[in-house]
Amino acid sequence: MRLFSYVVARDYGFAPNPFYGSCTLATCKPAIRRVASVGDWIVGTGSSLRDRESFLVYVMCVTETMTFNEYWEDERFRLKRPNLRGSKKQAFGDNIYFRDDSGHWHQQNSHHSYENGSANIHNIENDTQTDRILVSTDFAYWGGLGPEIHQVFRNYDGFDICARRHHKSRFPERLVSEFVGWFRSLDANGYLGAPLDWSRIP
Repeated sequence: MRLFSYVVARDYGFAPNPFYGSCTLATCKPAIRRVASVGDWIVGTGSSLRDRESFLVYVMCVTETMTFNEYWEDERFRLKRPNLRGSKKQAFGDNIYFRDDSGHWHQQNSHHSYENGSANIHNIENDTQTDRILVSTDFAYWGGLGPEIHQVFRNYDGFDICARRHHKSRFPERLVSEFVGWFRSLDANGYLGAPLDWSRIP
């Protein structure tokens, strides 16, 4: 059991996407998506630029992994395909990629496309460098309403669970176990609060 921690610098409900009964990490963070396995934990913390460094955005235990094409074709996740004319929840759908028989990647009109709807090659290259989606049905997503992380995990034998750049994953087993126990004690489950950056949308 490993724990991966990173800063959710842009919290729009896109990466991660906590809607329709599952929390999915399908874009961004290719290094985490490449190596995280079922049973591992992903912890997203707030940004210091928004005075949320010590607060949780979400916590998820990986319960399933799949490829982009598997995600695209799976009926369970059809509602996560973006609809920019729908609600905010629909607009920030993260089920945006599939690869055709010739190996060409297709990107749906989405949060990662250009404003005119055309494909953003930079985002395609970054997101698809790891052809792997992380899925969780064991998660809590607070968005901008997350609890403050217990101070013991900010300085645990010299380890700070909060990352700054990139991500952290080299934590003592005892820290991981105790953090998971603390998270369970919060009795938090599912979608609990709106993404912080929705407040910036007219």
